[in-house]
Amino acid sequence: MNSEEKKTHQRPSWDEYFMKIAEIVGTRATCDRGRAGTVTVKNKRILTTGYVGSPVGLPSCDELDHELHTVIQVDGTESQHCIRTTHSEQNAIVQAARVGVSLEGATLYTHMAPCYVCAKMIINVGIVRVVCAKDYHGATQSKKVFKDAGVLLELLSKDMEVYENM
Repeated sequence: MNSEEKKTHQRPSWDEYFMKIAEIVGTRATCDRGRAGTVTVKNKRILTTGYVGSPVGLPSCDELDHELHTVIQVDGTESQHCIRTTHSEQNAIVQAARVGVSLEGATLYTHMAPCYVCAKMIINVGIVRVVCAKDYHGATQSKKVFKDAGVLLELLSKDMEVYENM
């Protein structure tokens, strides 16, 4: 590396760094509705990762197609959700349980604002900060419980995650 390259190289912030890792983790996902990845971090060290995927040993959306169910949101709107897979946030939390790692005080980096079920799990394991690349159309309740529980939610973009057949 020459001196000119040294002057122009910009190290990513810690948030940018961990978000890029979460993006790479998401490439392992087995459901094309989001292909989300999650990384949990404490003291600038990765604790666990998780991606959207079917339970171990069971067929995935990429193999069988989606298992879509209609969900009625708080505001009365209906949306379609694939329930064949486990969300990336849930898989990162489950991985911590499998290997005996505490997520107390950790930060969670993920593709989009977590759904309500994931938000409650995040609160219950003691994660204190959630950083998301995008917003999520079904995250209204999540944002409320995060605020009520004192979990800091940071959206890096106001872009909304949108799926076909929402």
